[in-house]
Amino acid sequence: MGWLWAIIVGFVLGLIAKAVIPGKQHSPLWLTTIFGMLGAIAGNAIARAVGVAATPGIDWTRHLFQLVAAIIIVALGDMAYMATLGKRKQRV
Repeated sequence: MGWLWAIIVGFVLGLIAKAVIPGKQHSPLWLTTIFGMLGAIAGNAIARAVGVAATPGIDWTRHLFQLVAAIIIVALGDMAYMATLGKRKQRV
């Protein structure tokens, strides 16, 4: 059940990150979901390091860290995806 929630949260975070980043992102949906999952993992690690990993109620601070990490990872990942895609198209 943990993997299912990781995929769902990664999907939602990836879509929100894509919506926040200006311009068009070219990475496919499956890659955006993976980037969102990585953002959730990084956000959890940052929240744990700061000391806000477990609070009573909804962990808004942890979710904010997850979203910011997902935005950064989606932006960098899309740039890397386009760099490799562009090199592949130049060879053909």
